Amino acid sequence: MLVEELRQHHQRNSESEASLHIWCDETTTDRVRSAASYVRWLIARDSKITPLKALQGKIWEAGYHSGDLRSAVYPDVAPALARWRAQGRRVAIFSSGSVLAQKSLFAYSTVGDLTVFLDGFFDTTTGLKREAGSYRQIAAELGIATSEGFFLSDVTAELDAARAAGMQTALALRPGVPLPAASDHPIVRGFDELFP
Repeated sequence: MLVEELRQHHQRNSESEASLHIWCDETTTDRVRSAASYVRWLIARDSKITPLKALQGKIWEAGYHSGDLRSAVYPDVAPALARWRAQGRRVAIFSSGSVLAQKSLFAYSTVGDLTVFLDGFFDTTTGLKREAGSYRQIAAELGIATSEGFFLSDVTAELDAARAAGMQTALALRPGVPLPAASDHPIVRGFDELFP
């Protein structure tokens, strides 16, 4: 299924990308090699397409299940999620990573299973993170008005889209994240600053 989705995406891309290799389907080996070459090409371009993110999610899931992977979270994350749950707040994740990858990342964290604090997971199947419609869709699926939503990100264009949809926003500036040149979103440096 994923290989077929990659092939279809490759076909659409090959019309505008001269640097793409030729996809070959003559044998199963050719098909797998073509998919692998295309995946490497996508990764080199930091692509966010759904089939690539789904493949990454499956790879990560295997690593988490085997115990080879554990995801690190900032020290304030687990206490904040527990506090927000106690306050009756609902928390959802919207990531370019697949829902499967998100669930694995939060289930196999270095501080334990954090999925018990999360009410929803959204990925590029919902829409693009820089489009207001994606945030309206998320609010609808969560059963809330967009004005009740609060979106936190370190990407100004994503915050702009969420605000255009009617959500409240804040720019997350964790250590090592540079202040964007132009952003009028409130700045948050840690989860302790949110809903204390």
